[in-house]
Amino acid sequence: MQSGVIQRILGILLALFSLTMLPPLLIAAWSHDGTVIAFLTAMLTILITGGLLWFPVRNIRKELRLRDGFIIVVLFWAGLGLAGALPLILSDTPVLSKTDAVFESMSALTTTGATVITGIDSLPKSILFYRQELQWLGGMGIIVLAVAVLPMLGIGGMQLYRAETPGPVKDNKLTPRIMETAKALWYIYLTLTIACAAAYWLAGMDLFDAVSHSFSTVSIGGFSTHDLSIGYFDSSSIDAVAVFFMVVAGANFTLHFLSWRSMNLKVYWQDPEFRAYLLILSAVCIIVCGYLIYEQVYENNLTAITYGIFTSVSIATTTGYTTATHHVWPKFLPVLLLFASFVGACAGSTGGGLKVIRVLLLLKQGRREIRKLIHPNAILIIKLGDKPVGESIINSIWGFFASYVTVFTIIMLLLMATDLDQVTAFSATAACINNLGPGLGAVSGHYGDINDTAKWLLCLAMALGRLEIFTLLVLLTPAFWRK
Repeated sequence: MQSGVIQRILGILLALFSLTMLPPLLIAAWSHDGTVIAFLTAMLTILITGGLLWFPVRNIRKELRLRDGFIIVVLFWAGLGLAGALPLILSDTPVLSKTDAVFESMSALTTTGATVITGIDSLPKSILFYRQELQWLGGMGIIVLAVAVLPMLGIGGMQLYRAETPGPVKDNKLTPRIMETAKALWYIYLTLTIACAAAYWLAGMDLFDAVSHSFSTVSIGGFSTHDLSIGYFDSSSIDAVAVFFMVVAGANFTLHFLSWRSMNLKVYWQDPEFRAYLLILSAVCIIVCGYLIYEQVYENNLTAITYGIFTSVSIATTTGYTTATHHVWPKFLPVLLLFASFVGACAGSTGGGLKVIRVLLLLKQGRREIRKLIHPNAILIIKLGDKPVGESIINSIWGFFASYVTVFTIIMLLLMATDLDQVTAFSATAACINNLGPGLGAVSGHYGDINDTAKWLLCLAMALGRLEIFTLLVLLTPAFWRK
């Protein structure tokens, strides 16, 4: 481990993060909402802390190693959770404890969308914008943004990219140079955000709400500027815009890049993961809408279909927007939706969950094992589309799944030990480790009423989900620290 190199990069990244306080600071100054001091103090504190870390080791320039990349990613995300909480702690509105502020900050940065705040409509606009901005930055990963900047400062970025980018295959690059790859990802991300904001505005949102919700839609975060979330607008046009961009943001961003470069939409349909992604979303929508109609939950079928499609897409992509109180829907529907979030979005997207490609390959592996029982001497190859998948990838996915189940079980049991009931503990763990947000039971509306110990455990679950389990767990292995 090269402590000087790690310290230097962390200092630079923290200093860069302090600049994210500028937009809400300007909004606070323009709207006179009383949060100027909070944001200014937070910005200067983070900037000075970053500078103090950087200055003593500013001249250390060594090649960044893979294990250094893992340490930087984990420390930076932990630091972001604390640093991002500063304006919320210093602000008079809302009044949050340190635990609640860190929970809200971590939830935003990991695009989980779980909140401890009630009375969101009455919050200052600067705070509202800040929450949405944190989700937008966390969506593609601030580390990826840093990868585009750090080479200019003499720091290589491939190690950071491999440690941060989600998905089972991490070495695929869109362009030959990692800096260009990071730029390509962010250009696509920014373009989608602008398009989403414009669509929301045309559908009837005011400019502030349109920009704010575009941040949390493209990031698949789910935070809103209103207590009723998207349901506040009561607009089928706005619902349709949200559904479209949630589906788009849940797709692999590599497909967006390839489609843009080739000017051909066939790229999407040729991808097995994307086809499975659409199939899963369609199946969940059909089941939910059909059962809502069968149970006559709403007065007319159109309302049932509208709520059913929106909620199914929102939960299945791990966005977490709501237009209806889905946690009180009849029979199995709330649990079905929660289980859909376990699959989540595609690898290489801003969504959470296990990722569609992992689930797809797990199913193929399961089918292969069944066929081996019938034909024990047969050589059976798992294919994704028409391409064979290496055994090392299959083994890594099984390892990931085993780690996921183990971590999930431990966190759920610890939550139950803090006196949360079984439904609340299970759904809160699922909602946080899948970066979904809304749960069931005591956390169906917000997380403000659960105990502080549970909130810290759920912060850990959010970080594990955002960093895809292994990035954090690898630091706990003795082999990682051996020279």
